[in-house]
Amino acid sequence: MNVLVTGGAGYIGSHMVRVLLGAGHRVVVVDDLSAGHADALPAQVDFVHADIRAKETMAGVLKTRAVEAIFHFASRIQVGESVVHPRLYFRDNLGAAIELLERALDAKVPYFVLSSTAAVYGAPLRTPIDEDHPKEPINPYGEIKLAIEKMLAHYGRAYGLSYAALRYFNAAGAEPGLAERHDPETHLIPLVLDAALGRRPHVTVFGQDYPTPDGTCVRDYVHVADLADAHLAALVYLSRGGASGAFNLGTGQGHSVRDVIDAARRVTGREIPVVLGARREGDPPFLVASKERAKTVLGWEATRSSLDHIIEDAWRARQTTP
Repeated sequence: MNVLVTGGAGYIGSHMVRVLLGAGHRVVVVDDLSAGHADALPAQVDFVHADIRAKETMAGVLKTRAVEAIFHFASRIQVGESVVHPRLYFRDNLGAAIELLERALDAKVPYFVLSSTAAVYGAPLRTPIDEDHPKEPINPYGEIKLAIEKMLAHYGRAYGLSYAALRYFNAAGAEPGLAERHDPETHLIPLVLDAALGRRPHVTVFGQDYPTPDGTCVRDYVHVADLADAHLAALVYLSRGGASGAFNLGTGQGHSVRDVIDAARRVTGREIPVVLGARREGDPPFLVASKERAKTVLGWEATRSSLDHIIEDAWRARQTTP
């Protein structure tokens, strides 16, 4: 199949590209490299350096490559930044998605897979969180992802677009050569590993008085390679006539901040300095997915997402990444 990956030079997108190539698909990547890295792309990828809002460029890409499916990863990803600078997120995430979907409808692309987020749920009322949990985002980042999901539902009903919205919990880990390279880095595991490497003086634990077993926040970590496999499973499902919808991508198991630090110490064999900080506003105590719908409908389940496996892979990749 001819497949477009937006943001394919980024962290999750670059893993997706590898999986698609391995499955025999022809891949074109459109990325403006504002957050991605061209060296993350294999040589056989058809790479277009462009903003996905460039109408003529995108129309040409979809037409000349006869694109049959779109995986949409291109997005700003910092929740805190979305609160401080919401205009950036409405412009670059929502506005860009609207333009991309316009071009996709014009080109009659049949399948669309969205990189969505557990942030659509807001502060959870129950855990594990299933897909029918109320959607009450508490930040612009989550609001915009939910708006794109709603757009897809309307476009599916009106125009026949088949879609899957994949709601990630905490993406982590890395395949060789594809370590996280966010600037600034905000994800816990790379921050912890950078402290192990001496690239930062310590890691800060924000809050120690949550109603969790050890007082720190609990999150559901999913290996990025498992996430990429889930996207491929979603495309197969849609191409076989599966009904459009949203799916959580998680393991159903939570790990605390202290669990992550302890596992990193165990894996790296290094001491990791810790500084205790105050709670951050908007951090819920637990964010753990119900994995049943993805397992039952897509036939997907995480297989590489034990905490030690995630950190071992991230550690190997991080040591060779500037």
